[in-house]
Amino acid sequence: MLPFFLLTLAATIQAHNQLLPGSCSFETDTCGYTSDEDFTSWALHEDGRFVAVDTVGQDDADAGPQGEVTGVTGVLLSPSLEQDEWSCLRLVYQIGGSGSVEVLRRTEGRSFDRPLWSSQQASDSWVISSMDLQNDTEPYRVVIEGKPGRGAGSSVAIFEIHISSGHCLECDFEESHLCGYSNQWNANVNWYVGGGGQLLQNHIPHDHTYNNKTGHLMYVDSVYAKTFKEVAKLVSPMTTVPLSGCLSFQYQRSDTRGNLFSVYTRDQLGQYQDLWRADTEVQSNWSGMLEEWIPVQVDLKAPYSVQVVFEVSFNSPRGGRVAVDDISFSPEFCSKDTEPTFDPSIASCNFESGFCNYAQDPGAAAWRRVSVKPNIFRSGDHTSGAGYFLLAHSRLGPRSRYVSRLTGPTLPGNMKFCLRFYYSLRGFNRTDQALAVYLQQPRGAQEKVWTQGEKSRGLWITVDATFMTSQPAKVVFVSTCRSFWDCGSVALDDVSVSLGDCELTAGSLPGHCDFEAGLCGYAQDKQDAADWQRRRGATPTSYTGPRGDHTTGLGYYLHMEASPMLPGQSVRLLSRSLRGSKGPQCLRFYYHMYGSGTGQLAVRLQKAGEEAEPLWQQSGERSVAWLRATVEYRSHSQHQIVFEATRGSSVRSDIAIDDIILEGGPCPEMDIVATVGTSNEIE
Repeated sequence: MLPFFLLTLAATIQAHNQLLPGSCSFETDTCGYTSDEDFTSWALHEDGRFVAVDTVGQDDADAGPQGEVTGVTGVLLSPSLEQDEWSCLRLVYQIGGSGSVEVLRRTEGRSFDRPLWSSQQASDSWVISSMDLQNDTEPYRVVIEGKPGRGAGSSVAIFEIHISSGHCLECDFEESHLCGYSNQWNANVNWYVGGGGQLLQNHIPHDHTYNNKTGHLMYVDSVYAKTFKEVAKLVSPMTTVPLSGCLSFQYQRSDTRGNLFSVYTRDQLGQYQDLWRADTEVQSNWSGMLEEWIPVQVDLKAPYSVQVVFEVSFNSPRGGRVAVDDISFSPEFCSKDTEPTFDPSIASCNFESGFCNYAQDPGAAAWRRVSVKPNIFRSGDHTSGAGYFLLAHSRLGPRSRYVSRLTGPTLPGNMKFCLRFYYSLRGFNRTDQALAVYLQQPRGAQEKVWTQGEKSRGLWITVDATFMTSQPAKVVFVSTCRSFWDCGSVALDDVSVSLGDCELTAGSLPGHCDFEAGLCGYAQDKQDAADWQRRRGATPTSYTGPRGDHTTGLGYYLHMEASPMLPGQSVRLLSRSLRGSKGPQCLRFYYHMYGSGTGQLAVRLQKAGEEAEPLWQQSGERSVAWLRATVEYRSHSQHQIVFEATRGSSVRSDIAIDDIILEGGPCPEMDIVATVGTSNEIE
């Protein structure tokens, strides 16, 4: 358990607005929170004040996918909550020694919980974290997973759960926790809490909330500034869901020439984006009795997690003072003329039903939409293995140095985008000319975003490119045929555009596994004669197995290596236990069955004490390409999904799987639409 002296650091949150169901201070009981019986129990401290899970009882630690001991896991479940309005959950917690804590949202009918927030940062005292809870008509539960580290004395403790109406960005600074806002420490200038009836220096004004000296506000003063451009930063909690609307706040400023007051957003990579800057013509004087607060409204578009940063910089100790109060947020934009947040899906296309919003230059060498029959030299499309993709330069034109250009829709300026696409090259000697991506601005100026410098060996290779442009621009895919001797085929598929940095959108979702970082909680059946193997690149036996994974072309996948096994032997991969639901569930994955002696791949539904129920099955050689499988099923009780591969008659019977997706609800109608063609014109 936690040392006793740390308990004195825990402060009870006293909110002046009414707390919502699901809030708990753990003073005398757990307020309806219960421990999941399948995991280690959370223990209420003998004097109340917190619940904790610690390293005591490591002998009962949970087993990982390979059977190794992974440590204690405690799962704390809230009572069922129904909240039609947007609310904010603030968690007061501590990780002692080492460990992690994660907060998730559990909705009935979903096999997987939706992550809201997590941390692995140990602390000597309690810490506050905030997370937005979107309004929802369906009942849900808050799930808190605590995993103390293996070291002696490691523990995870929850001191308070505080759920209130409104957004986590909102704050009037009347509560002791300051809504999770924090000062980014500077040796000389910092944001401080003002008001509260205290006699503070510098004639701190009345707050805006109550318009008296008993209310609270945040202020920063230049009196201790020592160097040029001293900077103080007041930072909001990180948003945990996409937000768009109107950010409002009140401010006062005593000097317009000795300081700069700006507001920014900062993403998880620490990158800033301008939001607002104080008007130098506005005058405010704190020396009088009738100080005026200046209202500000600014549109905030946060499609990914950001913090709002209030930043003041001073030129000298005579730079004046700045105060902020009553920060609020509305999901409606400040102005009716504000354009809605851009929908990046208009620039995405898998080319199954056409060119979407992409166009070609008239008279230029054309990108052609094709479907090919996969063979040993050429895989099918990336989307399904049997659909359509775009192809350039497969037929040499009458002249050399011709260019194929594919232009996407207009993207707005002053926004950050992540462009992802898949390409495959053949026959080029100078690959830096084979394929490039440009941003084309309205006046014709072009900026290169990405170019290929290595051969792709005929595999589908993924590209993630982050870019930002100050004005509207279009994404253009350009391929150049230099000469008859330096020209090949260029294939393009599954173009997608999302808002934000690619590094921030690369995280895996619950129920999704691409095997890039491990088995994602899947486990091998130890009763089998062999195991599924995690591999990158080609399998050891020629003329069987994939040449690369489906996710990136250069990453990992799971496969059954047939050579050390006997005909008829199987390997089984089991998902972790999944909750039952009344509605349908959707399983999608990619499989690879290529080789003259290929056996069988089956997917089964396994319930405790019952015979496995078959869901899907394929036998024999299917294709040299990765193919997509879609399985819709129902299960009212706890279950597991089992992938079983059986070795065929020869060593050339490797079977592989990749990119498993498990989701609640019916499967989308996105199965194979195209008929597999008979042309191999890509060669």
